Amino acid sequence: MILGSVASVCGRFNLRTDAASLVQMFLPALDASDVPPLEPRYNIAPTQSVAAITGGDRQDRSLRFFRWGLVPPWADSLTIGNRMINARSETVAEKRSFQKPFAARRCLIPASGYYEWLKLEDGGKQPIHIHRPDDGLLAMAGLWEENRKADPEGKPVFTCTILTTPANKQTAEIHDRMPVFVKPNDLDAWLDDDSPTDRLLELCRPLEGVELECTPVSTKVNRPGYDGPECLDEVRLSTQPDLFE
Repeated sequence: MILGSVASVCGRFNLRTDAASLVQMFLPALDASDVPPLEPRYNIAPTQSVAAITGGDRQDRSLRFFRWGLVPPWADSLTIGNRMINARSETVAEKRSFQKPFAARRCLIPASGYYEWLKLEDGGKQPIHIHRPDDGLLAMAGLWEENRKADPEGKPVFTCTILTTPANKQTAEIHDRMPVFVKPNDLDAWLDDDSPTDRLLELCRPLEGVELECTPVSTKVNRPGYDGPECLDEVRLSTQPDLFE
């Protein structure tokens, strides 16, 4: 039986796509051969490398890889990134650590789905996979940053964070917040260097008009170091709410 959601952040997702699909959605000026092959990722966790799309101009857009957990330029340790895997969209334009990247270093983080955990009556936590019915790509709004102080050798470290917003009706029973998902028609606006702040904040609304499914999955996803397809094995709860049917 489900009691309610665990007070946590959006801290795990997966990406299972091929280069052609990624290029079609995010990189119109490139060919699939221009993008390195992408291995399926079933359990992407904080501090790991994540794929991201950058570039305000469609012709200059590129696929990059960032460490998940934003490390501001002034920080002298990567550990601060452990507390900055998410940025609340309601305050992102005001917070010291996020203000500048929100203005000038936005990115899109492709995902096939993300995970949240529900608290069960017996005290356990049930992972839920939230995804499109066709497992099509979703675009999470992100910010990236460069730091040259945290690495002992002074090498640049590139990191990112994922913006969050209040949950929509489809996911509110799972968790009170969700990632900011940018719709396909708004991808250019999110990456455009000239987009005004008001327009960017409009894009940070809860996702509407896109069907999502909430699927209870194997507890193997609980282990950040486990990245096998079994993370997506569907399970049935002893009391299966209508939300999952």
